[in-house]
Amino acid sequence: MHQVLLGGLDEGTAYGRPRHTYDAELTEVGPGTPCGEFMRRYWHPVGLSEQATSRPRNVRILGEDLILFRDGKGRPGLLTPRCAHRGTSLYYGRVDDAGIRCCYHGWQFDVQGRCIDQPCEPDNGAAHRDKVRQPWYPVEERYGLVFTYMGPSAKRPVLPRWDVLEELETGEKVFPHLTSYGAANDAEMEIVPWNWLQDWENIMDPFHVPILHTSFSGPQFAPEMVIMPDVTWEYTELGMRYVAHRRMADGRHLDRVSPVLFPTVRSVPDVHLKPGSTKRMRWLVPVDDTHHCHFNAMRVPEDFDDRDAHRGRTIGDYWWPDMTPEEHQSFPGDWEAQLGQGPITLHSEEHLASSDKGVAMLRRQLRQQIRRVQEGGDPIGVTFDPEMAFNKVGAGNFYRDSA
Repeated sequence: MHQVLLGGLDEGTAYGRPRHTYDAELTEVGPGTPCGEFMRRYWHPVGLSEQATSRPRNVRILGEDLILFRDGKGRPGLLTPRCAHRGTSLYYGRVDDAGIRCCYHGWQFDVQGRCIDQPCEPDNGAAHRDKVRQPWYPVEERYGLVFTYMGPSAKRPVLPRWDVLEELETGEKVFPHLTSYGAANDAEMEIVPWNWLQDWENIMDPFHVPILHTSFSGPQFAPEMVIMPDVTWEYTELGMRYVAHRRMADGRHLDRVSPVLFPTVRSVPDVHLKPGSTKRMRWLVPVDDTHHCHFNAMRVPEDFDDRDAHRGRTIGDYWWPDMTPEEHQSFPGDWEAQLGQGPITLHSEEHLASSDKGVAMLRRQLRQQIRRVQEGGDPIGVTFDPEMAFNKVGAGNFYRDSA
């Protein structure tokens, strides 16, 4: 009897549990990985335009280390850091009108990696320098961001345009910036220390809003977010979206529409429930398997004070760099919840429920698109026709009177 009792007490304890794993197909982004090759069929922001200067800048994206710079003619360049001559990092190089020059022996490369000068060689290397190419990636600038395409040249798509950032009203401009949970343009907070998918799929989880952002930590957004919504999810031509319906205290009905757009874009309506279409977009760019970063572009008044983006609460979260550990425990937000999942959440340990339908749908869609690339196809949202590269986002808070 005593042994049976002990056996019963042991049931469900942590002892002897199996080793759990993450879903590598959906999360790993390095060269040659399934998701990494999928990601390399799209353009990704790699820096703000203002960060591409004559001073070389280290950047890391999709598990690759690169150097971003702008030559004296205003052309941005993105090269691998190890000089093709003897391997010294071009981070220590010098930029001029023609390109970037390595500090070690002076070999010079233009923004497309062509070797244009070898000062230690006869006739400046004219006989052989055209045989040397520093690995590079193409870049384009739009919305104050520098985008790069890191995939096969034959599959290079058109850089898309977005209605949210194109159809400006009189007196508006596009403001690009970096944010990480309330620390805008703070160099120490540009890198988010967990896998990109945990952040992206969070947008298809509207039920965490009335719990995490309202009843648990107090209203971090609009107090009306505490109303438990009726939610529908659906696939779109560019990804998927949810519509969260709430009946407000004044009798109006609110449809809050939030989309994700492949491969990493999210567009969240105003978190204080201001009516109308959204005016902002965010790219969740994988740095590597366990880090990502946020690039943002938003429509603002022309007299917008850029310092407003440095005040620590850019999207409604109450995350502050100087919060104490106890305050983080008492008032958690997205930062704490996603950081708490670990560098890459252990998918085999999850128990998804009906409220996680959007997360399950998004993972299914991502897996389908990854395998589509593996089979030789083009993933969702990719176009090679400039006439087809204008996209509608569709995010917003849309009110209607009581029926």
